[in-house]
Order: sequence, then C-alpha cells, then structure tokens
Amino acid sequence: MSHLVLRTKLRLRNAAKALGDAAVGALTIAMLRTTRFFDPFKTANRFGRALRWIGPRLREDRIGRENLRAAFPEKSPQEIETILAGVWDNLGRIGAEFAHLDHIWDYDINCPEKSRVEIPQRTHELFAQLKNDGKPALIFASHLGNWELPALAAVAHGLDAAILFRRPNSQSADRAIERIRAVKMGTLIPAGREAPLKLAEALQKGQHVAMLVDQYLTNGVEVTFFGRKT
Repeated sequence: MSHLVLRTKLRLRNAAKALGDAAVGALTIAMLRTTRFFDPFKTANRFGRALRWIGPRLREDRIGRENLRAAFPEKSPQEIETILAGVWDNLGRIGAEFAHLDHIWDYDINCPEKSRVEIPQRTHELFAQLKNDGKPALIFASHLGNWELPALAAVAHGLDAAILFRRPNSQSADRAIERIRAVKMGTLIPAGREAPLKLAEALQKGQHVAMLVDQYLTNGVEVTFFGRKT
C-alpha cells in the first residue's frame, strides 16, 4: 500500500511540474511576442520601473542585500539600497530588451556618433586584434548591464564565436528564447557535461569561445567567497 501511495505522489508531482513548466513557457512566449510590438527603449523604461516596485517584495531581494553587504562592507545601508534598486531596474530593462535581441544591437562603425552603443577606442583595437590574428581565443564577459550584448557584438562585426549559455528550467520557455538568441548569436553551446568537449572542439576549429564568469553550480567545488563557504 505504501508503495502505491508513493508512486501516486510521484506521478502527481511530475504532472504538476509538467503543468507548471507549460504555464511558465506559455507566459514567457506570450510576453516575448507582446513586447516585440512595442518600442524596446520605452518598454525597457517601463519594465525597469515595474521591477523596482516588484523586486523588493521577492525573496531574492533579501539574498541580494546580504550579498551586497558581504561584498561591500564599507558601504552604508543607503548605498546598498541604491545598488539593489539599480539591480532590479536593470533586470526589468533586460526583460524588455530580450524580446528584441535580434535587432537591438545599434552600432554603426562608420557613424558611431549616431549609434546608441558607445565603444571606447581601446575596445576597437582589442576586437580587431582578436578578429584578425588567425587564432582562437577565450572571452570572458561580466554579468553586468545586458549580458547578452557581447554575443550580439561578436556576430554583428564578423567575429566567429561559440557562446556558452545556460538553458532556462522551463523547456518551452527555453525553446522560445533559443529561437530569439539563435538569430544573431553565432554557435550556441548549452551548459552541461558535454559543454567542455564542445567548447574545446570550437577552439580547435579556430572559433572564439565566450562565456559569463559567475554561474553558480551546485555540484562544483567548495570555495570561500567574501568570507563565506559556497
């Protein structure tokens, strides 16, 4: 009898997970499609304001505050709150920009003064060196601003790149996001056990491999980070 109860509970839990995944995926697809009808920059402003209001009511707000205190012990509570509000604002803006990834990169090398993206001269020099030296390279991007932009920049300006990315937990949401990412992001390699081999193959082919540097892994090695074990 106990085995039957356990099997029933497991089936119900799996069914609930499948329904939840489908709901999240449908909501994600609906939001992405709807957002594409509106101006990306005005929508980003609205989403930023919305997340500034919603964010402080979420559990992640407390986690973010604790992490900021650990990272910046010298900062006052007011400074911490200012940074945290900026984090929520940025996440809201990225939510709006994500639906427009296939055309949001706005930089004309011939008319930089008319472009929305600003690129220092030194960055131009380093990019040209990476592109023209005939060698593969590893590129590490920070999880700042809109972290999707470096991958867009590579393809937009002719750099053959393979991009490591983490799939969303929702399969249907993942499919919708992958279709958007694949338009102008080069070779996409999902994080997982096979990722290191695929990244090595990309380097052997002469591609440039890019990745973010702050992904948390539950099966990674234990380290001390800001005085705490993680």
